[in-house]
Amino acid sequence: MGFGSAGLTFFNPVARSLIEAGASDEVKEKTLTDLIANLQAEDWDTELDSLQLFLDDPAIVRVFANNGIRWDD
Repeated sequence: MGFGSAGLTFFNPVARSLIEAGASDEVKEKTLTDLIANLQAEDWDTELDSLQLFLDDPAIVRVFANNGIRWDD
């Protein structure tokens, strides 16, 4: 059984906070890479839902891609 609430509970709020705080791409990438890896280890199964919310942020899109999650148009 997957970890469906991980995006709503963990990833999305952290990503939004980083954006609102004006974090650099480097900070976003370091923070979110580790977060995604940990959530995937817990069987996160709604990654694409979260990725879709942040398609306008190239750093966040890279983080997902580096973790094997890509948005195919």
